Amino acid sequence: MRALLAGVLVAVAGCSGADGGGPGAAPVSPTAAATGGATGAGPADGPGGLAQLPGQTFYVSDRTNAARQVAALRGQGRTAEADTLLRIASQPSSQWLGEQGAREIAEQVSRRAAEAGRTAVFVAYDIPHRDCGQYSAGGAPDAAAYRSWITGVAQALGDRSAWVVLEPDAVAHTLDTCGVKGDLAAERYGLLAFAVQELKKRPNVRVYVDAGNPGWAQDPDELATALRKAGIAAADGFAVNVANFYDTDRNAAYGARLSAALGGKPFVVDTSRSGNGALGGDSWCNPPGRALGERPTADTGRPGVDAYLWIKNPGESDGDCGRGEPRAGEFWLPYALGLAQAAR
Repeated sequence: MRALLAGVLVAVAGCSGADGGGPGAAPVSPTAAATGGATGAGPADGPGGLAQLPGQTFYVSDRTNAARQVAALRGQGRTAEADTLLRIASQPSSQWLGEQGAREIAEQVSRRAAEAGRTAVFVAYDIPHRDCGQYSAGGAPDAAAYRSWITGVAQALGDRSAWVVLEPDAVAHTLDTCGVKGDLAAERYGLLAFAVQELKKRPNVRVYVDAGNPGWAQDPDELATALRKAGIAAADGFAVNVANFYDTDRNAAYGARLSAALGGKPFVVDTSRSGNGALGGDSWCNPPGRALGERPTADTGRPGVDAYLWIKNPGESDGDCGRGEPRAGEFWLPYALGLAQAAR
């Protein structure tokens, strides 16, 4: 696997919502009421310490793992670390939706975002045979369950504004050695096309189908063909670099080539950990020395790039990595602080 997909919230505590978490993470209870915000400047800018984006405004939750860690550090008197971690917590990041509680979480988070006058960003991540059985394995048990799951998510969003990144790795894994081939691949393409169709029934939802990253060797024409089978024509665009580390210039070039093969489809870039670029080789699992990348914004200044987004939640582990590191999606404070400290 070339890009770790993690950060899925797996449970809701009772009838109340919670933002953040990872695969296998314990349920997280709500804290204070969520705040709305968007980025484009430093954490001290704008009302409530959150800067406002010109144009599209993305939702900043105070219920993420990073936000809770900031509060915990302040409570322990660790002010310097809290201030450093605020570089993550003050920015909009994505709400991952997995097997459990997805409909309730989608409704709660999108509602809080709407009340703040902002747009929530979600990652739909429940495709059957997810992640080829690796660190973020799981997903719906079968096609029927997935259709029911994605329909519930779409209905939960209602007429509220939301951006959805659809099923990281799902398309690219049909073209590598994962084993999702033949009938399984055809089923997956059909499920993705169904998901696009269901989500686009909601009037204010934008959908971006995941399209891998520059280090995941794919023929652009072959990948474009697979994306067409997966319903890209009805989507708003595609997403690149999800949960990976490639620098923005390389992602923009990769996306532009794929866009050309798709008749000019726009795309979004995950810049959550791209500040120092990729480490090299196959180092996608908690590589050292990485940094936060460009802050989320819809004002990228790059033709065809709809937004920079923090799709992977910075500070959440990529998995055990064979080194005994925290499980996928678990917040890892030393790594989070390293990303923030290294940021330009």
